[in-house]
Amino acid sequence: MNVTAPALTPTTRALAWCLHLLVVALLALAAGQAVIDHRPHAGAVIAAAAACAVTYAAGPVLPRVHSSRRAAALWLAAMGAVWLVLLALSSDGVWLAFPLYFLQLHLLPRRAGLAAVAATAVSAIAGYSAHQGSFSAAMAIGPALGAAVAVAVVWGYQALYRESEHRRRLVEELTATRADLAAAQHAAGVLAERERLAREIHDTLAQGLSSIQLLLRAAERALPDRPDSAARYVDQARNAAVDNLAEARRFVVALAPPALEGTTLACALERLCTATSTRHQLTARFQVVGDPVTLPTAHEVALLRIAQSALANTVRHAAATTAEVTLSYLDDRIAVDVVDDGHGFDPGRLPVPDPEAGGFGLAAMRARVHALGGALAVESAPGHGASVAARLPLAPAAEARS
Repeated sequence: MNVTAPALTPTTRALAWCLHLLVVALLALAAGQAVIDHRPHAGAVIAAAAACAVTYAAGPVLPRVHSSRRAAALWLAAMGAVWLVLLALSSDGVWLAFPLYFLQLHLLPRRAGLAAVAATAVSAIAGYSAHQGSFSAAMAIGPALGAAVAVAVVWGYQALYRESEHRRRLVEELTATRADLAAAQHAAGVLAERERLAREIHDTLAQGLSSIQLLLRAAERALPDRPDSAARYVDQARNAAVDNLAEARRFVVALAPPALEGTTLACALERLCTATSTRHQLTARFQVVGDPVTLPTAHEVALLRIAQSALANTVRHAAATTAEVTLSYLDDRIAVDVVDDGHGFDPGRLPVPDPEAGGFGLAAMRARVHALGGALAVESAPGHGASVAARLPLAPAAEARS
């Protein structure tokens, strides 16, 4: 039964069980004391204590007590009634007022809870005074102080709970806001790049194609009466096509590495290994595994850049003598592995990228493969070389580079 907080946590569950045990212990104390002292109404005290225990245990069994204020109030009224009977029979029943305070404050609205606590405190003081046959201020201090402590504890906990819930909602809102901001920034970057490419294409390729179209129409009109003019128009259209082809190639160079122009990824990687072996004191070997397939340009660009960066890191940092670059065509993915026999490093302390020296850094490699739905694995240990493995899923044939 939820008697300590609107939402139970491990801590509040422990507190609830402590409250349950306290109620059972106090009821057992009242019944046991009546038997030990051989009181004339010992049987009635035991029966009243048992009735209190049964009524208290009914709370967790009744589902509406958890969800309905009215049901909770009725249950507390029944609990209070049997407690008053126990209090009338035994002065030890006064101790049960303390757990009742907590139940009333948790299950009732604030004003009703305060009124119930006050009524319980007055009943406890009156019952104890009746058993003692007199009244003194000392008799009122215990129940009153217990009521005050219960109110302070419960209200303080409720205030902390509300503050915790407020902070939790703020954290959730902040997380959602950051995700939305990241998505908006990504969308804005994509839109800006599309607008830039649209402007470039409009100002170069589109204008050139329009000129070619106009020149060919002029040549068509000049035929057959003015063949010289038609030939001149055709020559001008050819020059415009040459210029447009140059512009198109400029776009390709801007979007893909020059090493991939007019060749395959395997050839580009082989040339990379040859150039690395020629320029540096490192023997870089290349091999292909599997049957080559046509790849999307984005995949080729990413894998070539990763191989370039890995070999550059090997040259600059590894002091290696050999490096193996393997291009693997697997069933559903394409992979590039770069393995060297250098002195290695601790993957937990990755080297800082050096873009000005031509390196891209492991973080940039990982970003490239993640952007294409792949994964990057880095394995190394001091004195045992290093291995960089990039895996990319094979895209549908419709997306492949023609």
